[in-house]
Amino acid sequence: MQQSNSVYRKNFSLIIAFLILISVTFIVALFISYNLTERYVENEFSAKKIDVQEQTIKPYNDFFQNRIPEITFYHGFLDSASAAHYSATVFHDYPFVNRVVFYDVAISSPTDIRLDGRQLGVNLQTLYEYTSKKGKISVTRQGRPEDYSDFDAMADKLNNFVAVADTSREPTQDDKFNTFYGIQPQKISYLNILSREEIKRYRELQKGLSKGTVYKQNMLTFDLDKEALKVKNPHPELYKDISIRPVVYDPIDNESNKITAESPLPGAFSDYKLFFSSPRDYLNAEINKRFMPIGAMVLLIYVFLVLISWLIYRNLNVNMRLFKLQYDFINNFTHEFKTPLSVIKIAGSNLRSDAELSERQRKHYGKILDDEADKLNDLMNKLLSLTQLENNAINLKKEKIDVEDFVKGYIDTFKIKYPDFKLAYKIHGSGNFYSDPVMLGSVFQNLMENAYKYSRPKQKELRIDINIDKRNIVFSFRDKGIGIAKNEITHIFKKFYRIENQYNQNGSVGLGLAFCKELVNFMEGEITVNSKIHEGSEFIVTLPYEAAD
Repeated sequence: MQQSNSVYRKNFSLIIAFLILISVTFIVALFISYNLTERYVENEFSAKKIDVQEQTIKPYNDFFQNRIPEITFYHGFLDSASAAHYSATVFHDYPFVNRVVFYDVAISSPTDIRLDGRQLGVNLQTLYEYTSKKGKISVTRQGRPEDYSDFDAMADKLNNFVAVADTSREPTQDDKFNTFYGIQPQKISYLNILSREEIKRYRELQKGLSKGTVYKQNMLTFDLDKEALKVKNPHPELYKDISIRPVVYDPIDNESNKITAESPLPGAFSDYKLFFSSPRDYLNAEINKRFMPIGAMVLLIYVFLVLISWLIYRNLNVNMRLFKLQYDFINNFTHEFKTPLSVIKIAGSNLRSDAELSERQRKHYGKILDDEADKLNDLMNKLLSLTQLENNAINLKKEKIDVEDFVKGYIDTFKIKYPDFKLAYKIHGSGNFYSDPVMLGSVFQNLMENAYKYSRPKQKELRIDINIDKRNIVFSFRDKGIGIAKNEITHIFKKFYRIENQYNQNGSVGLGLAFCKELVNFMEGEITVNSKIHEGSEFIVTLPYEAAD
């Protein structure tokens, strides 16, 4: 058995090493997954700013790409009333537009002979300025603007474009953007886009071929206010504070506990940028939130591996117990066979010897042979009967049993067999009942044998109490033996299980109590035990009571 214990200890050490390994792996996995989550959130902080920019400038893009080009649909015939209506819709839909200037422009032949026929006559007839205060449109009419630069810049672009334009095709998108749009910081100017036919007519004006002809052209300038540009944050979990700052803005208090990023604005707002700022604690909350499912998954895998380790340990433990039981069974069963066989062999050799034996010696050797043969037969019958009980290969043969006669018979037998065995019994109630006398007798015999075997000298006592009621008959076997430890009680009814003590060194194979339990179960009863070390044990057998007349 020393070898098996060593093997068991080695297996147990492997399991401990495995648990330590998966625990270390679990901690490392948590650390790595948390760092990866932290890095992922920080990368998102830098990447998702594009979403914020797109959502913030979406109204501006719509204004620039869709609303401004609507002016072209008027083909230069936009007047002050329609310009006022158009401006009102712009103010309503795009709060960041705070002023619209409408230029009523006339295109004619060149009026300055020094231009050598290469320039258009782009003249400003009148100007209207539209502003919105509390939803009301304010209109101001002027003859010429105080700042003439916007108009002059757009007039020069138009002159240059007409002079070099290819009249065989429509203007390209680049031509339209470079000629008819004027983008300055927080200001957009726009001329209605010319068609190919209009370009031809303007080319003729440049060359002086259509003198006296005047065409209408519309120009509008939109003043924008970056303060009215609403910042939209689709990722509040990443960005706590988003503001519009000048491009040259660089925070002086760039604290280490804050994470910042920036994204420039396009077009007329190109002098400004979106500035993103979040404290690290704010991002840590998002990191922890995203890490929780990952940590839970890692923990689940860890628990699963620990469970596997426990199952392996339990399996090893069960296997080692089974191995120990089998080893003890083979060892003790061999001893139980070897001792009677040795005695039988010695007695047989003496009987075969040439020496003459007296009648007394012959009877003595005969009794030895008979007793040892009974021991072997009893051991084989017990093992065979236990196997038959487990496989339901025998039948229950009920007979009428007189309780007092049945108990008294076994007590008398054991008094003769063990003169130093103090036996007493008491029956509470009276009557006969039906049961299998052979099976019940085997239970009595095994429990009485154990009471004698596991009691100290001069303390070999057993009291049997029988209680009879309407439903059950209860047999109580109470001795004053060595007792059974609490951790052993759950195992004593297992086949081949032996309690390690001085009384089990020889002569026990661990079948007696297992045999009793199988017998009681087969008779549809129950067997339990109460025990205390050094005080004794009480085995209680409860059987269904079937009264006999």
